[in-house]
Amino acid sequence: MPLPILIAAALAAAGTAIAAEHEVSVAEYKFAPAELRIRAGDTVTWVNREKRTSHSVLFNATGEESERLFPDEKWTRVFPAAGRFEYHCGPHPEMTGVVVVED
Repeated sequence: MPLPILIAAALAAAGTAIAAEHEVSVAEYKFAPAELRIRAGDTVTWVNREKRTSHSVLFNATGEESERLFPDEKWTRVFPAAGRFEYHCGPHPEMTGVVVVED
């Protein structure tokens, strides 16, 4: 068995979850998926799939905002703790999404 598979199997057997990576597509003035459920420690990457428009990711509760994402640009954030993280696009507040982080 290759080493990465052995390590993953050993961590799973020990009850340690492996962090996952997720993607949110930004296209047609929407976040997809609009609601994303993940585990604590997972990473989310937003990718602007528009042809000519820039967007951002602005978290409602904290005011944390990504830089402007131009076509084909990405922004990544790790979610270390459980919670509900509602967000919208800074320049287009009608675009909304939420990341739900479970234990």
